[in-house]
Parts: sequence; structure tokens; C-alpha cells
Amino acid sequence: MTRPVTHIVRLLKWGRILARHGALRGIESAPQTPPGVKRLCRIARLGTIQPKVPDYAAAFQAIGPAAVKLGQTLATRPDLVGEEAARNLLTLQDALAPVGFARIKQEIEATFEVPLEKLYSEFDPEPVGSASIAQVHRAITTDGRQVAVKVRRPGIDKQFARDIETYEWAAAHLEALGGEASRLRPRQVIANFRRWTLRELDLRREAASASELRDAMVGVPTYEVPAIDWDRTASRVMTLDWIDGIKISRRDALVAAGHDMEALSANLVNAFLRQAIAEGFFHADMHQGNLFVKADGTIAAVDFGIMGRINRQARYWLAEILYGLTTGNYRRVAEIHFEAQYVPDYHSVEEFATALRAVGEPMRGKPVSELSVGQMLDGLFAITRDFDMQTQPHLLLLQKTMVMVEGVATMLNPKINMWDVSGPFVGEWIRDELGPEAALADGIREQGKTLALIPDIIRRLDAQLPKPGGAPPAPPLPEIALMWDKGERRRWWRYALTALLGAAAGAAALNWFG
Repeated sequence: MTRPVTHIVRLLKWGRILARHGALRGIESAPQTPPGVKRLCRIARLGTIQPKVPDYAAAFQAIGPAAVKLGQTLATRPDLVGEEAARNLLTLQDALAPVGFARIKQEIEATFEVPLEKLYSEFDPEPVGSASIAQVHRAITTDGRQVAVKVRRPGIDKQFARDIETYEWAAAHLEALGGEASRLRPRQVIANFRRWTLRELDLRREAASASELRDAMVGVPTYEVPAIDWDRTASRVMTLDWIDGIKISRRDALVAAGHDMEALSANLVNAFLRQAIAEGFFHADMHQGNLFVKADGTIAAVDFGIMGRINRQARYWLAEILYGLTTGNYRRVAEIHFEAQYVPDYHSVEEFATALRAVGEPMRGKPVSELSVGQMLDGLFAITRDFDMQTQPHLLLLQKTMVMVEGVATMLNPKINMWDVSGPFVGEWIRDELGPEAALADGIREQGKTLALIPDIIRRLDAQLPKPGGAPPAPPLPEIALMWDKGERRRWWRYALTALLGAAAGAAALNWFG
């Protein structure tokens, strides 16, 4: 079991890196930051020179692979880290210096217990991509197929386990301070981060996710998932079909190749909606580096380490929320929040609907380019605070992916109106899923006839849908002894003193050698 002093030393080390990139200033100045956290920030930045403009993404990149993944998770939580930090973290590129080919070859041969040449007739020693967990090489199989080979970094699982243990320790102490820190549920954030990361570390899980998504999207001709080579896939190595195409971030190249930007952006949004709402299983890492456009205009996705799931009841709620916002039915959107128990029932549905209207109406009918994301987020976060809404960890991946998809779609077509693109799909899905019952219910509302059929309609819908509980049970949280708990009280001051002395020594060394 790792001692608290070890966690404190790690946090101070990471804090100094954050300070050198100016990333602690926002934490210190935020009124909701607990005093203890502010004091730790001041200790961490002793002797550092902070730039005027903070670069959160560069700071997490400098800390290491686990921090890169954590930064990508925190990009979904502007309520936790602030809107400026979240926007900067969205630019965090999952790219690190590659591992040497000799170690990669050794990893592949140790995994399959055969020489590399028995698996691939050609293998490019230079990686085409190098991320925090694995890197990708181009190869040709012994039966002549062009493939991409993803190989996990040697020892990365142990490094992640060590760092995540400290994240859990820090989150437990932060949440124990109560108030805003408790409402934002940092322990659940890290618990979900641990689950997502463990999935990414096992490349068989990623391969299975890619295969499942490929099956789910087989009826969508504008979206493609590469096929998995299961004979050359294991926990540390994954082989899949090679994708020839233009990276979606290269807008000029796409235009030069004759692709329709408006169609591409709409196809991307509808592919995401199909996955999230119709299938309940979506690619949760749809940033520009993971999307390609083939010669025929098909969007091809790669990197399926992070996937999201939404159960059927939550998908109905999500679809109704999106449809309610596109049509201005804020009352129904508010009711869903109460039905899902996202908002405590001691609040007023009417007041919540009015608050949603204040945020939603300025956005309706406008292209994304004319919207102020900052003002929209400020309004939404004010609502969550005013109505005591707790964070819903099961929706974090969805929120993150929605932001990513919107960003890519806007890059392709700055005039895209997300409401106009998503509205028809969501409305059609709701009608298809509820079937004749929905059509009949619509007719009753419009014509005011056959009121006696309503109870039967409700019973049939209720039988069709799962029972309430769109949020899955929270993952179990590890038992963590707080420094100020009984039995720890005599020791916590020693940890703090050690941390202070370590920070002072580090600052002195920097000043001496600087």
C-alpha cells in the first residue's frame, strides 16, 4: 500500500510542472477551490516562473501518459476545471515519443511466441502514430493484406496503475472537503477514468469494441470501421485493416480532392447520433486525428480504446432532451430531468424549464459559428449549481464526444446548424422506436379525441421500456484512509512537513542552478 507521503510528493512534483506552464493560476483564483487545495498550489509553485497564458495541455503532456489520458477526461468537465482549461485540454494530442523498434519487435514476438516474419511479410519500423498507451506501425501480412499494427508500450500498465492510485487518493481527500467539491464527485470521475483506462490497456477489448461497432454500423454506407485480424491480435498487439484516406483535419486537402464539406459534416453528426441514440454504443474518441475520409467520401474511424454505452432508458431520455431543445419544448426537457432523477424533486419543474429556456432560446436557429460557447457553458453550469444537480458519470463520455463531434463538424462546415442536422434524425428515431403507440398519442394530443385510450397507451409503453434508472450503478470506490481520520491524525502533520521541506528544497535547487 502506497504511503500518503508518496502521494504528496508525486502531487507536488506534478504541481510544479503544472505551475511552470501557468496551469495552477486558475485553480488558485477560483472561488470554489477549497483553501487546502489553494495552499498546496502555492507550495507547488514556489520558485517557478509562470507564463501569463496557461497551457494546460502542454502541462499534462509533460507529466506523462496517464496525465494525458486524465487531461482528456477533464476536458469533459468545465464545471470542475473551468471553461478555459477545458477548451485548452480539448487540444491535448495523445502523442508521445515513440518506443524503439527493437522493443516493439520484442513485444510482438513475446506476445505470439513466433518470429515477426511469421506474422508479417513487411513491417515498417517507423511508427505512423505514437500515443500514450500504444503506437501504430504499417505492415503487410504473410497472406498479402495491408494492415495497421497497434502495439502497447512495454511497462505502461504498471505506470498507469501507480499514477491512478495517486489520483484516487487525491480525489478522496478533495471530495471529503465537502461543498462544491463533493457535488462535483471527483472520486467518481477517477473511478470512471480507471475503468476506461483498463479497457484501453487490453487491446483485445479495443478489438472487440471495433468489431461490435462495425457490426452496428454496417447499414451506414457513409461510415466505416476497419475489420480486425483476430489471428494477429492479443492483449498487447492488435492488427486491423489499413485505411487509405485523408485525415479529416486537413480541410484544404479534402476540398482539393472534391469532397462536399457540408455533406461530410452532416454525415459525421448523423453517424454519432446513430451510434449514441440508436445503438447505445459509440466511439468516444472522435477527434480529428482518429477520423479519415476515403476517396468515395466515406468517413473511416480508428482507435476504439474509448467507447461509451448508454442503456435504453437513458437513450430515450437523451433523444427526448435533444428533440425538446430543437423544438423549444423546455417543459418536456425539464420533466425528463426530474424523471431521470438528475434534479432533486424538491425543486420546481416549471422553474427548471424556465432556466433551460434562458440557455436554449439564444442558441436555436443559429449556426455554431455565431454561438458563444463560453456563455452557453456558463449558463448550463449555473443551472446545475442552482438546481443541485450532481455530476452524472455515465454521461461524461457522451458529453466529451458531443463536444468533439461538434468541433470537427464546425471545422468542416462553419455554417452548420447542429439543431437542424440532429432534429430530423432524433425525431424519426423517436417515432420509429415508439411505433404506433407514439403516432396514436400524437393524434390524441392534436385532435383531443379518444381520451379513454391514454391509460392503455401508457401501459403498453411502460411494458416496452425498461424501468426507471437511466444512470447505471456507480462503480465501487476503493477504501482510502484520509490523513485526518482517526488513526491517521498523528501522522498527517509529518506528511505535510515532509512535503513542505521537499518543496522548499526543490525551490532552492531550482534557484541555485537556475
